[in-house]
Amino acid sequence: MFTGIIQAVGQIERVVPANEDVQLFIDTGSLDMADIKIGDSIAVNGVCLTAVSLDGRHFEAHVSKETLACTVGLDTMRPVNLEKALRSSDRLGGHLVSGHVDGVGQVVKFEAVGDCWLLAVRAPHLLSRYIAIKGSITIDGVSLTVNDVDKDTFSVNLIPHTLEVTTLKNLGIGSRVNLEIDVIARYVERMAQWASEDRGDSA
Repeated sequence: MFTGIIQAVGQIERVVPANEDVQLFIDTGSLDMADIKIGDSIAVNGVCLTAVSLDGRHFEAHVSKETLACTVGLDTMRPVNLEKALRSSDRLGGHLVSGHVDGVGQVVKFEAVGDCWLLAVRAPHLLSRYIAIKGSITIDGVSLTVNDVDKDTFSVNLIPHTLEVTTLKNLGIGSRVNLEIDVIARYVERMAQWASEDRGDSA
């Protein structure tokens, strides 16, 4: 599990095809790797990856065809948001994030509003029902609060600090981003389904 609080911006330095998968070689930048060992999880732009080799401030990860098909940003050399897995003693500064991307959204607005920036993203239609005003959403691994929802489009507010310490400042109209909905929304839906089925059974 993760929190969506980005700990460093790294760089995908090499992308090596491995049949239909890829091997990534990632420079972790300022991320403290002292407590990382082979087999540990690191979120890369919101995608939970396993470190299969370590070399100083670099790690290597294998990305499957399936993961490539349902995410963006893992098949090119580019800056990426990094977060180490959550420990039980850590503060939960953002929200609980699994690192399993639910879908890919597209930026439809990105504009300055005073000192902050308004970011509007069109989500896949089937994900829209899980996105609520004042609820949590993860964009490229960054935990954010939803400010507004209009059909399949939602917007968030980015403060200067978030822009400074993440890759979100590099977005533009048409950019595609990894989205992970709040896991609580899925549980609420499942509970509602069970309740509806129970009422049907007792009728």
